[in-house]
Amino acid sequence: MTTASLPPRMAAPALEVSGLRRFYGEAEIIHGVDLSVQPGEILAVLGKNGMGKTTLLRTIMGYLRKASGSVRILGANVLGREAYSIAGLGVAYTPQDQALFPDISVADNLRLGLRSDKGFEAAFDRVSAIFPFLRERRRQKAGTLSGGEQKMLLMTRALMPRPQLMLIDEISEGLQPSIISRLSDVLKRQRDEDRTAILLIEQNIRFALGTADRYAVLKRGEIVDAGEAADAGAVASVTRHLSV
Repeated sequence: MTTASLPPRMAAPALEVSGLRRFYGEAEIIHGVDLSVQPGEILAVLGKNGMGKTTLLRTIMGYLRKASGSVRILGANVLGREAYSIAGLGVAYTPQDQALFPDISVADNLRLGLRSDKGFEAAFDRVSAIFPFLRERRRQKAGTLSGGEQKMLLMTRALMPRPQLMLIDEISEGLQPSIISRLSDVLKRQRDEDRTAILLIEQNIRFALGTADRYAVLKRGEIVDAGEAADAGAVASVTRHLSV
């Protein structure tokens, strides 16, 4: 199988992954992955279940630390660092499993996105302008929200500190089309207004290519296809990889 590499960009990347390898025991799950994301750019990494997408993201974020290669975030070499140290560089991670605290309020879940409570009200005003339902649900327990509202709350928590890099794992899973469209708009707005770099892990081809600037396909731990999301053949190319 011929691997594909993402074409280089001229700007200094917010995220640069080079030759990344990750093992579970003797099994190699990530095979020398190279990718980069620039400030103000969204890169979608697509693939079926079991292809290594979440492992890739968790390795970048520092939750899986036994890896080789290079991961540079905002110029710093972070491979082997703890996740809290990486988050401190201005990185927000939105996991596939909804990492909310269901028995505390919406507001208290959002507070967890900040390093201190000092700037909470200003940050809350900003994000509630994006998701207005948060203001009226501010004191409601997070576990009583609908599935779509919980996903939006998860996304909002990541936006609270105005991150420079967002790592997002299958945010569209199980959501109705109207909410998926809303999330796409929010991510593109974040890219355009705050120049945030976004690495979007997805299986939803329409959402991923409609949101991202570039795409890569991960198959059995390797990038096997890559290109511009707006290219005429992008949907067909990605669909072919995800259907076999």
